[in-house]
Amino acid sequence: MATEKYEDVLRFWFPVQPKTDQPAMVRQWEWWFRGGGNAEIIEHFSPLLEQAIRGELDAWSRQPQSRLALILVLDQFSRSIYQDTALAFAQDSKACMLTLEGINAGHYASLKTPWERTFFFLPLGHSENLTNLELAIELADDLVQESPQEYRALLEFSAAQARRHRDILTRFGRHPHRNKALGRQSTPEELEYLASGQLVHTRSMPSHLSQSLSETRAN
Repeated sequence: MATEKYEDVLRFWFPVQPKTDQPAMVRQWEWWFRGGGNAEIIEHFSPLLEQAIRGELDAWSRQPQSRLALILVLDQFSRSIYQDTALAFAQDSKACMLTLEGINAGHYASLKTPWERTFFFLPLGHSENLTNLELAIELADDLVQESPQEYRALLEFSAAQARRHRDILTRFGRHPHRNKALGRQSTPEELEYLASGQLVHTRSMPSHLSQSLSETRAN
């Protein structure tokens, strides 16, 4: 796969899906958020991430679609390539900056699908800045209201996840599951939370969504 163009990133991350096929969208959602593309990302996009880190792709921020691709590389691909290390989070501030600038420049509003918009603002949801989390919740709620009915169940789950992350940040002032990778000492309360098995980013989908996926696999 050629990785010199932002279109390569978008084609990889947003494969064509039937617009009203909810099981297909649930499968894609699982692929996005459960590491389904990790092996391909590591194999094909590692050099591109290094270019982005060095600032060699900053020109991608000039247009909405290419800005989205740059956000994906810095925010999503870094988590796959540097999983469980501090480097997985090292580009978060730059990704947030690209998101906020893109919102102000009208790039976010020009995106056509709720999935593109979700990943455009997702760096705000990954942030340890409460103001960014509140904005992510606002944008996620707007998507629920603006999107076609067949998308809303997944988008409602996304908005709920943003709220849960906000609640964790309000409670601890940071995301405790990152402490080990970042060399941070966990507090007793954080250790209790980590041991609970109820981490936000590993939370299962609601039963009505996961059931549709199970039924499809059974068939």
